[in-house]
Amino acid sequence: MSATPIYLDYNATTPIDPAVLEAMLPYLRDRFGNPSSQHAYGQAVRGALAQARTDVADLIGARSDEIVFTSGGTESTNAALKGAAIAALDRGESARRQIIVSRIEHPATLATAQALARFGFRVRPIGVDAHGFIDLGELAEAVREPTLLVSIMHANNETGALTDVAAIAAECNARGIVFHADAAQSAGKIPIDVARSGVALLSFSAHKLGGPKGVGALYVRRRPRPALQPLQFGGGQEGGLRSGTLALHQAVGFATACAIAGADLAAAADRQRKLRERLWQALQEAAPVWRNGGEPALPAVLNVGFAGIEGESLLLEVDGRVALSSGSACHSVSAEPSYVLRALGRSDAAIQASVRLSIGRATTESEIDRAADILVRAVRRLRAALPPGAIERIA
Repeated sequence: MSATPIYLDYNATTPIDPAVLEAMLPYLRDRFGNPSSQHAYGQAVRGALAQARTDVADLIGARSDEIVFTSGGTESTNAALKGAAIAALDRGESARRQIIVSRIEHPATLATAQALARFGFRVRPIGVDAHGFIDLGELAEAVREPTLLVSIMHANNETGALTDVAAIAAECNARGIVFHADAAQSAGKIPIDVARSGVALLSFSAHKLGGPKGVGALYVRRRPRPALQPLQFGGGQEGGLRSGTLALHQAVGFATACAIAGADLAAAADRQRKLRERLWQALQEAAPVWRNGGEPALPAVLNVGFAGIEGESLLLEVDGRVALSSGSACHSVSAEPSYVLRALGRSDAAIQASVRLSIGRATTESEIDRAADILVRAVRRLRAALPPGAIERIA
């Protein structure tokens, strides 16, 4: 019987923590009431919803009444961008029609912004440097034009590169611009304090930090509160911003995952950073190899390229033994090279030679060592089939 593959794709999704599953089960069995109901069944679970909202808020330094539960990061981002845009249209505001995003945003942001362009909004993309960091000078220039909203990710899903969201928030707040930060990859992995950073909106998701799929949250700053219109209408749940009966078991699971992540955030990050560097050093046996992205970055993400190798071929070579990714899981169905790495200035050949490895809380040193050995051997086998002189370092 073959061994379980080593999982190194935690940026795509994480396994549900056993404690999270245990916390959810009662709300799938006996405590099944609708928290909006006035009878005893509803009253019995209303406190659990309130506590869940508090626990989720605590992870990012928010108030409980600033948390809107959603179905995940994609819905949260849509709610932020479309909600702000519809509110602007309702106000009849014609001057502030610019929406600023970076060229390396998640498809949830880029596709939503492009959809809003069909309604008269102007989308302005901001570039990044060779290490994947947002060009803050270009951003400062862009916000001099009348701007409704800026949406920038806190941590990139492919390279892990971190953005100084506090600096962007300060610029936006000074100009009365709504700033949305996509924290799907960073929440529960590095400290976030929305009050201190000054962001107006922030989206994140449970399944990226050991919680269940199908639930996320949008932080909406209380004061000054950004103008948002709901995308979903009905019973007025979630402060009127997201109507519909809440999946309470998912909210409880999300909250439990947030509490677990928040309890040892610094220690987990330090441990994962050490594992990442251990993996990077072990992969030097497959040189020439290079690293995509720079520091500061998420502690558990390593995006590397192996000269002469196609990433997809490497994935197939190690399939069943190591689970990794050739890019973002959310657009892996596309045959196009990674637009994130292209924005860094990488050639198509370098992009196709790159893979992403992401480490989780459950990853062990033994798994790192075994994964490195499997990858090095696989790269050597693939290179052995190349014609003489075909291997060269691609920067």
